Amino acid sequence: MVFTGKCDLRSPLLGRRLRLGFIGGGKGGLVGRWHFAGARLSNHWEIVAGALSSDPENAHASAAEWMIAPDRSYSDWNAMATAEAARDDGIEAVSIVTPNWTHHRIATAFLKAGIDVILDKPMTTTVSDARELVELQRATDRLVIMTYPYAHHAMVRQAKHMIRNGAVGTVRQAHVEYVQEWATAPFPSDAKGAMWRQDPEKVGRASATGDIGTHAYHLLHTMTGQDIARLRAEFHTCGAVKAMEDTAYVTFRLENGAPGILWVTQAAPGQYCGLRIRVWGDRGGLEWDQEKPEVLRYVPLGEQEQIFVRGHGSGIVPEAERLIHLPRGHGEALVDAWANLYAEAGVAVAARRAGYALPKDSVELSGAEDGLKGMLFIDACADSHESGGSWVSISGESIPNFC
Repeated sequence: MVFTGKCDLRSPLLGRRLRLGFIGGGKGGLVGRWHFAGARLSNHWEIVAGALSSDPENAHASAAEWMIAPDRSYSDWNAMATAEAARDDGIEAVSIVTPNWTHHRIATAFLKAGIDVILDKPMTTTVSDARELVELQRATDRLVIMTYPYAHHAMVRQAKHMIRNGAVGTVRQAHVEYVQEWATAPFPSDAKGAMWRQDPEKVGRASATGDIGTHAYHLLHTMTGQDIARLRAEFHTCGAVKAMEDTAYVTFRLENGAPGILWVTQAAPGQYCGLRIRVWGDRGGLEWDQEKPEVLRYVPLGEQEQIFVRGHGSGIVPEAERLIHLPRGHGEALVDAWANLYAEAGVAVAARRAGYALPKDSVELSGAEDGLKGMLFIDACADSHESGGSWVSISGESIPNFC
């Protein structure tokens, strides 16, 4: 059935909010708070169940804060998948915001239970596990939605469609970076999140490259519309001595042969959350900075620069316009991007459950194939580094998008 109504990201598609569960995200976590805020702000979800922590006491205390009924607060995610799938009013999707090494088995359990999955990045810790999830998503005909929130900023969507519409011409080069400072000094003994990010049994073959490099890679792919064809990478420890890299320098070639640089570090004092991208073509260039998310700089070749400011009208393309909540001058930032992600996820899940075929490009989400691409990127970087910095092809496969 083709959906012929208005696909409004501000209003639930089915005339009601969808039922959402959470795995992880309880007290003491960081990422879970962003997911929670985005889901609530989107107006598409009611958070009705959760296994919010592996510590039962923390799980139930967190559930009370989130106003989840006691009988739907679980201390075990496997029990939650079974119980919720059996309920007439069970959850319609689950958000998995647990550490990396748990993603594969938790997502597997919920997909097999017939529940759509919203999954934090990176998808898994190995390419083989990522491929298994892609195949399971196909077999179950459920959605796997990867949470790359930066792609849901209105001005990233603006840049993406300006490039699609020829604003920079043929892409000739690109530079993307994600720079932070938090891993410069030695980690405190109670820094659990920092500790597991340095354990290859829990994060796989790379640390900073998987943690923030996947965001940089995804932003590059999203804005340019091209994948990295091949790359060479070097991993470094630029902060205190640690088991795995806190810095990576990656030189790449896009599918059309254009060169570029991807740099990530978590050991650059004075850098907070500096995800920045510049794309240049034969007709102009674009720049965007996550720390100044409402502004997009565009310079057509030989002409005066143009500064696009998030807001309605004045050159904002329709694809970006539908992500905008407030008039110019009323700030929007990362929580609004999370809300946009959860709104688009709500539309996609509702459409699947109702049997609607959404109009092309009515939502622009990252699916299972994007999760696999992220893992292929990490593996290619690790392969290159371990071989002394040789050029490595990213060998993927053609996977159709889910919506």
